[in-house]
Amino acid sequence: MDLGERLELFSRFHDLFREASQRTNLTAITDERDIILKHYVDSLSCLLSGELDGPHTVLDLGTGAGFPGMPLAMARPDLQFTLLDATRKKIAFVTQAIGEVPVPNARAVAGRAEALGRDPETRASFDRVVTRAVSALPVLTELCLPLLRVGGVLIAQKGPLRDEELEAGMRAAGVVGGELLRAVPFTLPVLGDPRTLVLIRKTRPTPNRFPRLDGVPAKTPLF
Repeated sequence: MDLGERLELFSRFHDLFREASQRTNLTAITDERDIILKHYVDSLSCLLSGELDGPHTVLDLGTGAGFPGMPLAMARPDLQFTLLDATRKKIAFVTQAIGEVPVPNARAVAGRAEALGRDPETRASFDRVVTRAVSALPVLTELCLPLLRVGGVLIAQKGPLRDEELEAGMRAAGVVGGELLRAVPFTLPVLGDPRTLVLIRKTRPTPNRFPRLDGVPAKTPLF
């Protein structure tokens, strides 16, 4: 697939996204420039991690209206994406977009990360997990690492990262079978907003007691 074909996919998705946003509350970002920069460009910043050199199976945990999963799937047709969210109206839009754009290397799933992490069919089944603006690192590690194969990598998109959150996230990662690879700071083009990619590798199987029951990781973080 050449660049022109990929840009055509983005154009079709953008039209669907704008149209659906008129009817449903998919995003608080409505300015055209901000949509491009804060949704599309920000989503593609996952590629800066160097951890998406496929072929990989990738889970977008908490995809919302399809970010970062849809831009990544359109840019990287060699990767297989599962886009997960608990909000059914958003997953309904993502399902529609996957079919109409089309994006054959992506699929949408309605559900919770805790449930997938306890399901033998999906536990430890992904090479990569990407998340954007989902939760604090201690919560993310408990939700995401059970879903990764040993050797897999969590790519967490964060804003400015406090040392306290990074330290707590690393302690939680140690409990559920992971360790910090690196944190990659950068600025969003044009806007100059600070961003951080936090990369955590799964180094051993997650203990069976994780993730805890639905909602517990967020209500009572490990650290």
